[in-house]
Amino acid sequence: MSRILNIKPVDSSTAKDIFVSAVRFAVSIEGPCFPFGDELRISAQEQVDYMLREDEDTTIIIADDEVKSVVSMGVYNIIHSFEMDLSSLLLDPTLEFEAADNRIMRRVSDLEWMCNVLPKMDLMKNFVSNWAAISSKILGIIENKKLDHVMWGLKVKLIEVTCKVLEAVGYSSVILPATCRVQLLKAWFPYVRKMKPLLDSKAIEEIGFPYKMDEDLCQAIEGAIVSLLLTLPSNDQADILADWIKSREVGYPDLSEAFEVWCYRTKSAKRRLVEGIDGHSDADIST
Repeated sequence: MSRILNIKPVDSSTAKDIFVSAVRFAVSIEGPCFPFGDELRISAQEQVDYMLREDEDTTIIIADDEVKSVVSMGVYNIIHSFEMDLSSLLLDPTLEFEAADNRIMRRVSDLEWMCNVLPKMDLMKNFVSNWAAISSKILGIIENKKLDHVMWGLKVKLIEVTCKVLEAVGYSSVILPATCRVQLLKAWFPYVRKMKPLLDSKAIEEIGFPYKMDEDLCQAIEGAIVSLLLTLPSNDQADILADWIKSREVGYPDLSEAFEVWCYRTKSAKRRLVEGIDGHSDADIST
């Protein structure tokens, strides 16, 4: 007689403990684990990816308040660590850029991982809010003259991460107050507009220059900027569009679509206003 093996599924409590432990190592809440170091962190990130993609029980797990709390702490931990490492570029006069670049690029890898897993957990707003809060500081550092001719890879990666943020806000998967949306776009739009021609010229000057905004990235961030711009109050749209038109180079990002929509909305609003006034008596208007 053949024996039937009963394989008991892992209960939700155990699955949750595994997931939480993986997240804590993935976002370095536990700190470095000797002798594994980065290997354990990367392995934990892969485990979280797998559970979000393949484990049916994970849908229930990620709704748990403890899980959300650990992930939120992880978002802050990763972004804060990145901010500290980036700040060290200007604070330490003896810093070797190559070693610093390697360390910061590991942090950026964590940021990219976060951008991929958080939407699956409906927690991307945590990342977007934290990124928006430190955007001015990030740009203040990366645009410092000390870094003018170094760390091109980091500069491109910042655009890639920001693209994820702009997409989340522009396509309304993350809802932010209008003031935050304005600040976010006004911070990063000039940087993107400046970096694209600069990277293109570097590629022409230096054969084999590896850092560039490829076509997919260019289209993605342009679409995100246009979509985000159209969510802003009309006066803020006008300010950004006026600055874009006055720029010497209006080629990239191309805001023509946003400009046409803004013109149409403005004319429609003016027409409705005139029609509304014409439909009231002088006494009504005075009142």
